[in-house]
Amino acid sequence: MGWLPISVGEGSLRKYPWNLIRVIPAEGTMMRRKPFIAIFLGVVAIFFASMSLWGQPQPGTGAGTGAGTGAPELVVWTYDSFVSEWGPAAQIAEGFQKQSGVKVRFVSKGDGGALFSSLLDIAKKPNADIVIGLDDRQLEKALKSDLFVPLKLANLADIQKDLLLDPSYRLVPFDFGQFAFIWDSESNIQPPRSLEDLTKPIYRKKVIIMDPRTSTPGLGFLAWTQAVYKAGWRDYWKRLSPSILAMTPSWDTGYGLFTKGEAPLVLSYSTSPAYHKAYENTERYKALEFSDGHPQQVEFAGVLSSSPNRLLAQKFVDYLLSQECQSFLPETQWMFPANRSAKLPASFSVVSKYPSLNAKIQDIDRDPSDAANILMSSH
Repeated sequence: MGWLPISVGEGSLRKYPWNLIRVIPAEGTMMRRKPFIAIFLGVVAIFFASMSLWGQPQPGTGAGTGAGTGAPELVVWTYDSFVSEWGPAAQIAEGFQKQSGVKVRFVSKGDGGALFSSLLDIAKKPNADIVIGLDDRQLEKALKSDLFVPLKLANLADIQKDLLLDPSYRLVPFDFGQFAFIWDSESNIQPPRSLEDLTKPIYRKKVIIMDPRTSTPGLGFLAWTQAVYKAGWRDYWKRLSPSILAMTPSWDTGYGLFTKGEAPLVLSYSTSPAYHKAYENTERYKALEFSDGHPQQVEFAGVLSSSPNRLLAQKFVDYLLSQECQSFLPETQWMFPANRSAKLPASFSVVSKYPSLNAKIQDIDRDPSDAANILMSSH
């Protein structure tokens, strides 16, 4: 997941009616420049409008051609922060164009969950060549969709072997990280040390998480609770409910509320403190190690079988895995690069790697809605 400062008033979201607990027009110092939508714990229906980094295509110019020119152009579907001014999209597009002469246009489909839903919408054929940003909890369902083609990539030899979760190479890893709760050390609250600690009365309305239906960090947190509590995960979510200040539709919304001081605890990544070290020169925000262990998130890229430019698209994905391109990711995505040859910047000196926990979603079609409904019915 990339990062950007947050501002108010950008019209990049199509507005739909939903029930609101309250609205906070937050302005942040954080890394993703997106509008703050409402904090909500009521019934939500949020769909992100497609947003292009370089503008919308003209009629009749979908994936495969530059608008009005007939020149080759690759279209990449991804999530919102990837195409932000602080995300890696612009650098990647520039680097690939210098190497190949091919232009790349990135289109945001919202957060990771919304991106996945857009892909699986059988009523709409994906108008893209490449997808960037599906994660390991979506992997099995994505591969069963037969939307992706096998890839032959020279740079796969440099990718960490434990990240290669698809032996057919239809979806290949480009970055990874560990989920963790970030704590504001200047708050007047003791840090929790486990998932169970989060249910204690002292954390009432002190925790921000993401919606597992629309956000991959939210989905990762659900998997985390299922790995720890097994069949009892629903009871855990009921116990956790009083502690939740907000369940936000995206990571950037939730993290921005946290940096504004709305709550001292937020679901994020163990790498989050590196941003604050690099751009704010502070170690105020700490990633907490939990005794339960920490799930890993691996993010993937793939070429769509419907692409009219499969060979060019394959070259792009190979470039994404190259040492040059992977060097852009630590301080734009704030994740670990998948390429073993890519070096980490000095800001990552504050990042710790925690004991890993294997965490999978038990039922990806049902459980995210069940979890969200538990929280919504409690407020």
